Amino acid sequence: MAFSKILVANRGEIAVRVMKTAKAMGYQTVAVYSDADRHARHVQLADEAVYIGASKVSASYLSIENIIEACQKTGADAVHPGYGFLSENTDFAAACAENKITFIGPPASAIELMGSKRLSKIAMIQAGVPCVPGYEGDQQDIEYLEQQANQIGYPLMVKASAGGGGRGMRLVQQSADIVEALKTARSEAENAFGSGELILEKAVIAPRHVEIQVFGDTHGNYVYLFERDCSIQRRHQKVVEEAPCPVMTENLRQQMGEAAVAAAKSCNYVGAGTVEFLLDQSGEFYFLEMNTRLQVEHPVTELITGLDLVEWQLRVANGEILPLQQSELSLTGHAIEVRLYAEDPRQDFLPQTGRIYRWQAAELPHVRIDHGLLEQDEISPFYDPMVAKVIAYGKTRQDAIRLLARAVDDCVLLGVNSNKQFLVNLLRHPIIVKGDTNTAFIQEHFQTDPSLHPQTLALEHLAVAAALFTNAASQSSWNTGIALSLPLKLKHDDQHIQVLVKRDQNLVGVEICGQTFDIHLIEQNAQQLIYETHSVRRLVDYVLDGNRLYLDAVNGNIAVENVTYAPPESTDIVGDGKIRAPMDGAIINILVNPGDTVSKGQTLLILEAMKIQQQIKSDVDGVVEEVVGQVGQQVKKRQLVLNIQA
Repeated sequence: MAFSKILVANRGEIAVRVMKTAKAMGYQTVAVYSDADRHARHVQLADEAVYIGASKVSASYLSIENIIEACQKTGADAVHPGYGFLSENTDFAAACAENKITFIGPPASAIELMGSKRLSKIAMIQAGVPCVPGYEGDQQDIEYLEQQANQIGYPLMVKASAGGGGRGMRLVQQSADIVEALKTARSEAENAFGSGELILEKAVIAPRHVEIQVFGDTHGNYVYLFERDCSIQRRHQKVVEEAPCPVMTENLRQQMGEAAVAAAKSCNYVGAGTVEFLLDQSGEFYFLEMNTRLQVEHPVTELITGLDLVEWQLRVANGEILPLQQSELSLTGHAIEVRLYAEDPRQDFLPQTGRIYRWQAAELPHVRIDHGLLEQDEISPFYDPMVAKVIAYGKTRQDAIRLLARAVDDCVLLGVNSNKQFLVNLLRHPIIVKGDTNTAFIQEHFQTDPSLHPQTLALEHLAVAAALFTNAASQSSWNTGIALSLPLKLKHDDQHIQVLVKRDQNLVGVEICGQTFDIHLIEQNAQQLIYETHSVRRLVDYVLDGNRLYLDAVNGNIAVENVTYAPPESTDIVGDGKIRAPMDGAIINILVNPGDTVSKGQTLLILEAMKIQQQIKSDVDGVVEEVVGQVGQQVKKRQLVLNIQA
């Protein structure tokens, strides 16, 4: 069905990405937005924008009724769902069809089939696609599943049939643990997906995760656009994605590509899809699942093929034949992508919320950055914490990975913590550079990396902070020609640091515990400081907001507060029994009641933000005096949720 106006039923970087191609092809674009996204970049870039509800996803981006109504208000005759949200929702695809709106994606029947790990695996076995040995039957009682698990053997994976993103998934090493794993996975799956259906699979230990990009049109044509390697993962979530796969051979590529096309044909697939495989160390590969949408990592395929996959999606949805046949497709060079998240790797990747004081994407040749941020923005607790995708292209894999590490390092994100330094260190790790990786790499080889652990401020950063704070305090008094000294009290994380600042015009030195460090100031503007130390000139990006300073240094975002003249803190918030939320989020479960006796370290409640669940634990032994929060309540960072009498 021909269409002229496309509503993008999504937000953030993917909404911006889709609109860019749609506009270039002459289509009009419509954005949708919630309360939290009222001033977002994707809203500003669209030709029209429609408010669709409250910040909570169920009231806005997951509301089929509101999105269909937005189409009707604006005359949008096509919908691009992006990824996430409603992109793999059969009811949404069906609702679009009922309202004569073109759904830019596969038919609802294909989404429904591939949305079930159990049913899709049965279909793949019938289509001759290699699958991991296991159990995918419809007998689902725990005792029967235990019997099947013992027949398959260990190690074994328990998976939620409707699952994704690692939820409802358990690795079981021995039969003694299987019943507990089944019960836990089922409970998690029912809460996350509304279905407790499970499948069992023989565990493929330390495999590569290799996926094939496929495309089908409405005329029965199918192609595969080669592979992506997504083996570097953390908790079953992709961290690094690249194309082509470092260990791929022409023969294996053809075998996997043809298997992926067979999977697409088996469900009459239309549009862009991705068939995911596990590739073991012997070169055998097994079907994992099919994602019936555009993938987050689609840019690496675009860079090695020179194609625009969103353009292909729009052409296929418009009834056109695939632009190229298999024999006309080729790949050149190497592309690698990482995802920049607002999260703190030093606190077990806790999602971060709050104000972004400065966002500046790196500008380098052969680097692409897909993002949905304004230069100054807000990270909301309601959505996924990914803020940008950084992608680099090179003639060789070594060129691409070296450039990507540089590009991530050059991005400036100040105000919230991010995984920036984690990504830079990962991309420069010798094993990653060599390309000899598997899905267990981070767990086995990267746990001691400095980016994953709290770090004390270096003397050099203290000197930079001292220079910027003293400059702001009184520029004139430091340029009298007389050397002055001043005690300065700084706070970094929960650490208080007292330094003596010595300053003689543009020479700034700090002294702490008998150690000294000097820097010579060269040039300063509102965003950058250039200084020299030990005859080496350096530049640091910063934001100074009153008594709070954000430096683009260790971990990409050092927050330092000048508390020299602040009143003393009245109570120590550590170990006082006043349990506060560590982040903005929603309380989804409270595990204690007033009067309960609790011990230090015991989980009291579960907080959820950006699809991440955080266990809030007691900091003292004592008795629950008061439960301030309630299930379903949205709380702010540092808000009191529980009182415990120590």
